[in-house]
Amino acid sequence: MSLPGLALYVRSRTLPAAVAAVLGTAAAAAWSASWLQSQPGFDHTARVPVVVLGPLLAASAIGTSLYAASDELDRTATRPWPLRRTAHVLALTVLAVAVLALAVPGHPDAFGGPAMVRNTLGTVGVTVAAAALIGARPSWLPATVYTGSVYMAAPSRPGGAAELWAWIMQPGPEAGAWAVALGAFAGGTALYAFRGARSGRV
Repeated sequence: MSLPGLALYVRSRTLPAAVAAVLGTAAAAAWSASWLQSQPGFDHTARVPVVVLGPLLAASAIGTSLYAASDELDRTATRPWPLRRTAHVLALTVLAVAVLALAVPGHPDAFGGPAMVRNTLGTVGVTVAAAALIGARPSWLPATVYTGSVYMAAPSRPGGAAELWAWIMQPGPEAGAWAVALGAFAGGTALYAFRGARSGRV
């Protein structure tokens, strides 16, 4: 892609706003995690809301950046779109993973960097799949409904079947939770790469 073409793509997808939203989410997550952990009687487990909500907000920003105002024009491009779409998702995901992992230092065996990385990958996967199926603008809805429901219903003890259906609420090293999150990311990214975001027009 030429430099003018890349600049046009960046503007058309409002990528600067998405990057700013991801960075702002990471800054808010770092402050919130530090504040929660510093409260009397609390420890690093108090960071659970941050480890759950931070990735959700970052994924929502990534999902809305997939909106194309002229998808018919995009389809006339001579170069294949799957590689561009994959690069778009991967670039923003790498940024989100890096800055959010830094927001919760320490305690990798519980709710630290590994849990944040896993949850970011999983929620991005769900969100980009939703962009392909229902459109980029409402793509944040499925991940939000899932996260809210699981946050209320997940058991307090990790492991067991909850590793699969409540993966976002599990500590960092739970293998089942990682498998679900990685599967969601790979599947969602592939679906979006080949289908693109669904048009919002009827």
